[in-house]
Amino acid sequence: MREIRDREFPAAGGEQVYHFLQSTEKQTENIMKKSWKKASAIFMAAALAAGLAGCGASNNNNTATTAAGKSAAESKVNGENSPEADNKKTDVTVILDYVANTNHTGMYVALDKGYYEEAGLNVNIIEPTEGATATLVAVGKGDFGISYQEDVTVALASKDALPIKAIAAIIQHNTSGFVTYADKDIHSPKDFEGKTYAGWGGPGEEAVLKAVMTQAGADPSKLNRIISDGSGFEALKDKVDIEWFFEGWDNVKCKLNDFPINYMELRQLDERLDYYTPVIIANNTFLQEHPDIAKKFLEATQKGYEYAVQNPVDAANMLIAGDNTGSLKGSEELVQASQQYISDQYIADAAKWGFIDADRWNAFYSWLAENNLTSTDLTGKGFTNDYLGN
Repeated sequence: MREIRDREFPAAGGEQVYHFLQSTEKQTENIMKKSWKKASAIFMAAALAAGLAGCGASNNNNTATTAAGKSAAESKVNGENSPEADNKKTDVTVILDYVANTNHTGMYVALDKGYYEEAGLNVNIIEPTEGATATLVAVGKGDFGISYQEDVTVALASKDALPIKAIAAIIQHNTSGFVTYADKDIHSPKDFEGKTYAGWGGPGEEAVLKAVMTQAGADPSKLNRIISDGSGFEALKDKVDIEWFFEGWDNVKCKLNDFPINYMELRQLDERLDYYTPVIIANNTFLQEHPDIAKKFLEATQKGYEYAVQNPVDAANMLIAGDNTGSLKGSEELVQASQQYISDQYIADAAKWGFIDADRWNAFYSWLAENNLTSTDLTGKGFTNDYLGN
């Protein structure tokens, strides 16, 4: 589902090579400034509304937060979660990476099955409105967010590091790779020379392309890069030669449409590219001040994903019904097929859902350093398992 990720990165093209970690610093700084201003305005509006109306957030678990919706931290400030407030639940805001999809199913199950309510949480799931989710969580516009290890890496290694970390892995392995139309004679990165790649123009994307082509003995400067027009797999026939797909969505869509592809799994090209994507992130200050909320949220979320593993059909229906944007309506067959695949990926070979293996997390940093994509030592940084349940 790479093409639906909310990136704030410039386009890559021709022989231009972006430094994976430095190219986003100015944009991050600008987004931070805008987000802080907007976050402050939202907080003030929420506080004023609370003072005038004396009422809290909606108790409808399936209703997305409005522009004046409150995070758990804001609710604490307004006294809404004090012991004196009878039957009040702690408001928690989760910012997705884009529209609802099967990466998020466990959270919608937790809403539908009442797991969050049982934990004393009123969880609102929203889509990002401006900037990358990592930045929005860093400035307090959400308590938790859906992001990726590569985005966490950028956030930590930039000049003005963002105060975030990953607290759970949604799926255990990187299920993405490069895809070509089956009739084209392209079977490895060595065959990318002279071909056209359509992507989203991110520095992480450019870094991976450059590295895998170099390792295969190909010249990265001979790959033509363009920005995808969003047409998906259909473009592979006559518009472009290569795209970056996710097995759990794009590959499933190709199968449903009888569209034959060659698939080059990223982690098979280099085992260190088996990084964590997606992950749940949180603000460091929030975690320090409200560890109990983080633990309750992850415990309920874990139950949701465990249910999805055992009941993929029901879970997919809950996702479709819970997505109040309606973006999944009409795509029921795709959602169900995707869910059948991805339910096996939530836990896979891990001891429990959400666990992040330190060796695998650090291996991605090692790969970045080996390919001269960072000079910052990030070993052991950017993640924790401390808030996971049993």
